[in-house]
Amino acid sequence: MLRFLRLFPSVAATILILTATGGAHAGEGVSYPISIPHAFGTTVIERKPERVATVAWANHEVPLALGIVPVGFAAANFGDDDADGLLPWVAERLAELGAGTPVLFDEGDGIDFEAVAATEPDVILAAYSGLSQSDYDTLSQIAPVVAYSEAAWATDWREMIRLNSSGLGMAAEGEALIRDIEADIAKAVAGHPGLQGKTAMFITHLDATDLSIVNFYTANDTRVKFFTDLGLAMPRSVREATAPGKYSGSISAEKIDAFDDVDIVVTYGGQILIDAMEASPLMSRMPAVRHDSVVVLGANPVGTAANPTPLSISWVLEDYVALLAKAAGKSE
Repeated sequence: MLRFLRLFPSVAATILILTATGGAHAGEGVSYPISIPHAFGTTVIERKPERVATVAWANHEVPLALGIVPVGFAAANFGDDDADGLLPWVAERLAELGAGTPVLFDEGDGIDFEAVAATEPDVILAAYSGLSQSDYDTLSQIAPVVAYSEAAWATDWREMIRLNSSGLGMAAEGEALIRDIEADIAKAVAGHPGLQGKTAMFITHLDATDLSIVNFYTANDTRVKFFTDLGLAMPRSVREATAPGKYSGSISAEKIDAFDDVDIVVTYGGQILIDAMEASPLMSRMPAVRHDSVVVLGANPVGTAANPTPLSISWVLEDYVALLAKAAGKSE
């Protein structure tokens, strides 16, 4: 608990104040029903949820950060070093709350609707997800669903907190959590002034044996939006290559010169990929590759948290910012 109080003092204080003045649970002063508009319509929550389930990536971190242990959430499928289904910041938060591991949904083949239903939730949080209309309709037969506001996998970390905390009847506590995370980010970025104004691009799922196609996350993706939190600028080339409602895109490597305005490349992989990029007649023309201004992330906590979530940001912030700053220095 001491670590949580240190990382998120505002939200902790808000919860403590509301508990002291409003009864046994934070957010009890909220008026119901609550209406939450989203991409599939409007969800109405008639009363404060007692049993909270979440699906897809990281939505469970919002209730956990606000002191609520979900009855079930998706097992981690990336960056889970010990294969227990929990990322380290989630395991630590559960321990701080004195809770065991809840039901973990196996989403390797999509949402396990039967497993979600078996937890008997009062609300299902899915603000950051790739829900289809069919998924939403099926989940809505189980409990009210908080979905994304615009497009699949395009919800940034602030909006994830705002939507999911609203679904819990804890919008004020959600805003306090956002302020705490923003303070942590500002402190970390202040120590690396060389990041200011540098441009960054997130290239993904590259095949070291075939670099003819360059896949990348667009300006709609939360990983890319996070760059601006860290003092980096959005390359014009990435904005222009972003299709409405799409979180990823692809181009032929023959058009790689379009990304000459990119100072830093972030990607997943290892040294084999770096060597292949530097040896490629096309990829090596990118200034970021030519200057070795490439941040390579693995299936580890830092690599996982490049996709920013409420509990992961403060956990790995210093390490991630340091990697970006090192790459920024090489681009000069």
